[in-house]
Amino acid sequence: MSDAGDNIEPKQRGGLVGRLLVLGIVLVVAAAVYWAFGDSLTLSALAERETQLRDWRTQHPVAVYAVAALVYVMVTGLSLPGATVLTLLYGWYFGLPRGVVLVSFASTAGATVAFLVSRFLFREAIERRFHERLQRFDAAWQSEGPFFLFALRLVPAVPFFVINAVMGLTSIRARTFWWVSQLGMLPGTIVYVYAGSSVPSLRTLADDGIGAVFSPTQLTRLVLAFALLGLLPLAARWTLKWFGRSPTGAQSSG
Repeated sequence: MSDAGDNIEPKQRGGLVGRLLVLGIVLVVAAAVYWAFGDSLTLSALAERETQLRDWRTQHPVAVYAVAALVYVMVTGLSLPGATVLTLLYGWYFGLPRGVVLVSFASTAGATVAFLVSRFLFREAIERRFHERLQRFDAAWQSEGPFFLFALRLVPAVPFFVINAVMGLTSIRARTFWWVSQLGMLPGTIVYVYAGSSVPSLRTLADDGIGAVFSPTQLTRLVLAFALLGLLPLAARWTLKWFGRSPTGAQSSG
C-alpha cells in the first residue's frame, strides 16, 4: 500500500511542475510583450497617435478588431491591471454598439481563460490546503445555482480576478461560467463603454484622467446604478418564489 502511495506522489508533483512550467512560459511571453510594447500602449503615447489610430481602424478593420480583442483577452485572462482603462479606450475608439460587443465577448473570454487556468493549473494544490473552505464555497454554488455567479458579476465590489479564480475551484461547468458571466458583466460593460464613448479625445483623458469622463454627479449616478444592479438577483429570486419556484428547484428541474 505504501509503495502505491509513493508512486502516486511523484506523479502529482510532476503534474504540478509541468503545469507551473506552462504558466511560467505564458507569463514570460506576456512580460516580454509588455516590455517591448508597453511604452507604446500607454495612454499618453496613444493620445499622440490619435489620428493615426482612427485611420488604422478605417483601413484595416478586421485586423484592428482582432488585435483589440486579443489584447483584452490577454489583460483579463492574466489578471493584468488596466482593464477598466482599456474598456474606456475601446468605448472611445469603437463607439458604443461595437465597443460593447467587443468588450463583452473579450472580457468573458479572458475571464474563462483565468477560470480554466485556476481549475487545471492550481486546483489540486489549493484543494489540498483549503479543502473545507472550498467545500463551503462549492456548496453555496450548488444551492444557489447560476444566481450565485450572476450576483457576483453584478456587484462591482467583488474583484474580477477573484471571481474567476475562485469559481474555477467549484463544480460549475465552463459553458455555464461563460454565459452567466457574459450576462452578469453586460450592464457594467455598457456603463463603462458608454463613458468611454463620451470622451472627446484621448488627450483629454490623458491630461484630466477619469475626471474627464465622470463628473461628481455622474459618479453618484453610477454608484446608485451599480447598487440597483446588485439588487437584481434578489429581485429575480423573489419573482421565482412568487410564481412558486426557487432558483434551486428551477435548476434541478432542467
